[in-house]
Amino acid sequence: MTLHQNLIAGEWVGGDGVANINPSNTADVVGEYARATADDAKAAIAAAKAAFPAWSRSGILERHAILKKTADEILARKDELGRLLSREEGKTLAEGIGETVRAGQIFEFFAGECLRLAGEVIPSVRPNIGVEITREPVGVVGIITPWNFPIAIPAWKIAPALCYGNTVVFKPAELVPGCSWAIVDILHRAGLPKGVLNLVMGKGSVVGQAMLDSPDVQAITFTGSVGTGKRVAAASVEHNRKFQLEMGGKNPFVVLDDADLSVAVEAAVNSAFFSTGQRCTASSRIIVTDGIHDRFVAAMGERMKGLVVDDALKPGTHIGPVVDQSQLNQDTDYITIGKKEGAKLAFGGELISRDTPGFYLEPALFTEATNEMRISREEIFGPVAAVIRVKDYEEALAVANDTPFGLSSGIATTSLKHATHFKRNAEAGMVMVNLPTAGVDFHVPFGGRKGSSYGPREQGKYAAEFYTIVKTAYTLA
Repeated sequence: MTLHQNLIAGEWVGGDGVANINPSNTADVVGEYARATADDAKAAIAAAKAAFPAWSRSGILERHAILKKTADEILARKDELGRLLSREEGKTLAEGIGETVRAGQIFEFFAGECLRLAGEVIPSVRPNIGVEITREPVGVVGIITPWNFPIAIPAWKIAPALCYGNTVVFKPAELVPGCSWAIVDILHRAGLPKGVLNLVMGKGSVVGQAMLDSPDVQAITFTGSVGTGKRVAAASVEHNRKFQLEMGGKNPFVVLDDADLSVAVEAAVNSAFFSTGQRCTASSRIIVTDGIHDRFVAAMGERMKGLVVDDALKPGTHIGPVVDQSQLNQDTDYITIGKKEGAKLAFGGELISRDTPGFYLEPALFTEATNEMRISREEIFGPVAAVIRVKDYEEALAVANDTPFGLSSGIATTSLKHATHFKRNAEAGMVMVNLPTAGVDFHVPFGGRKGSSYGPREQGKYAAEFYTIVKTAYTLA
């Protein structure tokens, strides 16, 4: 089996290989991927530092051409790359292809942003003096990505970093190196100069720590757990570097008495269980008012009976496996915790077997939960959701906001009054009305508040806030 190597200073570099296992079929090895050492990471940082002066002053048409060529190849290979994604992460094939298309669209968007770089020219308050306000690249950017969106999240970090003239050291999640390697290979062949983009696959405790410890990394963008995010922040403060964190979520989905029941059920099922619930924007707290509660729970149960859990690549599968044994253990532990806390396991929650050995779990729905239970406070990151009964809209909003997180928040209602009030008063970075809490466009800002996010938003034109530094220049006429 071919060893997929790390890319350092424009050269493919070997190392000890680690098997990439298909969670739908643990007998299927997706590929062998090299594990980088701390010295590899240091070499990658040095290469990025050496490449920065030339790349930061490169022409906008050169950057545009490379990013556009990358976008075109990703989109042309969407079926192949989507299948790779589904094999290594466990999303259904439709979700894998959809995520791949989104990655291509992100590169296409930032290819365009290369040609839209702009500044301001304004008069000074002093006579005969002009003022220019411009944006310049930050420097070497460290990128650390999670396993749940193995092609989209690397795309929405790498594309703007390169667009604005930064050089990159990229460490993907160890569980899903395949899609990351494919993106880096495409960018490398698209014509990136040596050292501009460096790939170091491996353990966070080794590769990630080397990035955190280096004074030559001027910015780090991280998506992952709250605990690791705090370590990224602490290390970055020590080096006075920019840092951007996307961490956990405990996203509420509110269902009011006046909601369209079918719309509410579809949005809740999508929010809680699609992508196996392994989305930071997934909703695992479903907050339902008294008047519709019983009908909603019954309809959810009927809808869940029709969900097919199976091999991600098999036609007709709605929900694939959990990503690995460790995550499966976490999910089943929380199901046990929910029962012990007094919530009622109304549907699902059982381990299941399929034709191939994999990490299969029935989506679980708790009822009779309260917002004080651990299953309502802590991020589970699996297909486990709890219904919390409330009296009215006012209580629903209060419960929705009663969380240390604030990424996404949703509501199902036909009331313009309540929808408008919720959009204004939901304590979240993103609000969805009659839509799933998960699912955002590639050209708009992504991010949350409170314990979910720190720093400027990702995606769209707002990405410039993180990947550039503002300069103000004065000229005497």
